[in-house]
Amino acid sequence: MATSYFAERATPASQDLLSPASPAPGAASRGSNALSARITSVLSASYADLEIRDALETLDARGVQNTADTRRQLRLDVQKEVIQCNGEVVKDFGQVAEQLKRIGTAISSLNKCCDEMRGHIAAANRETGPVLEEATSLMQQKKQAETKQQILNAFNSHFLISEDEITILTSTAEPVNEEFFQTLTRVKKIHHDCQVLLGTEDQRLGLEVLERSSRQINAAYQKLYRWIQREFKTLDLENLQINASVRRSLRVLAERPTLFQNCLDSFAEARENILSDSFHAALTGHTSESQNLVTKPIEFQAHDPLRYVGDMLAWAHSTTVSEREALEVLFISDGDEIKRSIQAGLESEPWLREEGEREVFDGRKALNQLVSRDLTGVARLLRQRTEQVIQSHDDATLAYKIANLIGFYNSTFVKLLGAGSEVLEVFDALESSAMRQFRANMRDHVAAVQGDLAVAPANLSPPDFLEEALQMLRTLAKSYDTSIAPVDSNDDGFHTVLAEILDPFMSGCENLGKGLAAPDKNIFALNCLMAVKTALTPYSFAKDRLSELEDTIGEHTAQLVEYQHQYLTYTSGLGTLLEALSDISNTAESLKTIPELDAFKPDALVGASQQLDEFLPSALIDAAENLKRLQNRTIVQNITGEAAERFCEEFEFVESKVVAADDLLYREEEDEQDETTTALRNLFPRTSGEIRVLLS
Repeated sequence: MATSYFAERATPASQDLLSPASPAPGAASRGSNALSARITSVLSASYADLEIRDALETLDARGVQNTADTRRQLRLDVQKEVIQCNGEVVKDFGQVAEQLKRIGTAISSLNKCCDEMRGHIAAANRETGPVLEEATSLMQQKKQAETKQQILNAFNSHFLISEDEITILTSTAEPVNEEFFQTLTRVKKIHHDCQVLLGTEDQRLGLEVLERSSRQINAAYQKLYRWIQREFKTLDLENLQINASVRRSLRVLAERPTLFQNCLDSFAEARENILSDSFHAALTGHTSESQNLVTKPIEFQAHDPLRYVGDMLAWAHSTTVSEREALEVLFISDGDEIKRSIQAGLESEPWLREEGEREVFDGRKALNQLVSRDLTGVARLLRQRTEQVIQSHDDATLAYKIANLIGFYNSTFVKLLGAGSEVLEVFDALESSAMRQFRANMRDHVAAVQGDLAVAPANLSPPDFLEEALQMLRTLAKSYDTSIAPVDSNDDGFHTVLAEILDPFMSGCENLGKGLAAPDKNIFALNCLMAVKTALTPYSFAKDRLSELEDTIGEHTAQLVEYQHQYLTYTSGLGTLLEALSDISNTAESLKTIPELDAFKPDALVGASQQLDEFLPSALIDAAENLKRLQNRTIVQNITGEAAERFCEEFEFVESKVVAADDLLYREEEDEQDETTTALRNLFPRTSGEIRVLLS
């Protein structure tokens, strides 16, 4: 529409410019300039401006046609419309003004009512003010009273216990049951929470509650202490239900270390009496209540002294194991509960803590000490009976067997009770007493045997007293091997036995051998030594003594080998030749002098060869005949064989010298063409190979 508007607008202007009735040229130029300026102004306007665009849209909406009448009337129409709109607005505002007047009248009426109401309210406030203040004060007092009541109820429920609970806690007529422990736990908590009360400004209440709870706790512990003591007197260690209640009571009582220790002392004393009566009943068959037992008493059943002592020790061991197991359930099954309770008690009672004490309570150590104290009476009675058995018998073997048996049980009790147990002192004393009795009996036996020593047996066999000693030694070694050796690897204990039971008799044999000539002296010594070696060989704990015996046997064997070697050398005639060759060296000049020696002259050498030939067929038999009283045939063969070997080596030496001398002499004769000299080999024809065959 804007385009058509400008087109229609431009057309009349152009027509006016070309019309004949146009003004004069001056006026025309001014009109043309005005038009040009107008056109320029219109064309220079920005049609993108919002106001122009809105105006054009308004014209377009009104449906205005671009005509000359319309353009002339447009302003008037617009102004007319504006005047009409203003008139309507004025009319509407008049109505609004009338409404505002009515509203002002209503507001004035409301303000008057409000003023009247304010007056009435102020009068009412003046009349009800004191009542409200009094009511507010009463409400505050009520609230404070309710708060105090709640605090009092909370205090009574937390810091006070009822009379029934006090009776349960302190009365000895009431049992020690779950209610007792619950009440005690609650009173302990009250006692602990009193610290909160002591931290307030008014400490009187806290002190009173603290004092009351302390009295109640002390009374409860006294009741628990007396109840445990009564239970200990009739305690059945096999009843697990009873043990559970006693265990809990002990765990609680441990918070009072003094009372706990007193209970342990009372328990140990009661158990000591019970176990002593039981041991006496097991020995004699009668209890302190004069009741006969079903089992046969040890004193009537064990006729052998060793079995009697063994039965007593076995009873003590069995009782110790049972006692330890029962007390372990009683004191150790709860883990470290007792230790923690004692620690808590020492923290609350620091004056009970010893200076430098680090470990408060060791359950295992305390258990071992308690079991040891329980067995004190049994150990005392066991020591009396065992010492009576040891001192009433003169048998050294029996005394040593008893010592070994006690040593075995001693090592067993060390594992059960620990190394610091007082019961072990009894076992050590009994073992020492038995060993003293053993040594005394052995010295008496040796003294009696030494008076009967005369001469060695004709067959050079071990004397009877040595055989008897070896038989006793086997018995003692077997006893030692079955008792101590599997437990203790230390073999020093058997050296004492050897020193007491073997060395004196070996010395006696040595004294008997001093009166014999060679080789009987060595044969007798070897027979005795081999008998001792045979007796000790099965036992590893005698290895040191066996090593000493081997050395001594080797010395005597070497002496017999030397004797046999001398016999073979001089009986065969070879000794004369060896003595003659003792000064001969391996030089040619020295070897040439061999035929000039007396032993190597033809007649003497032929005689030596004949003597050797006569000796060789029966040489080994004759040599073995010298050792026929040596009981170990293996040693006889070894000695004879070694002597024969040395004989063969010496024969080879003589043979080598003879052959060397013949070689030198024959070479000289060949050079001098002289064959008058007889070869030494022809006079002494035996070879070392033949000798070895004949002596093999």
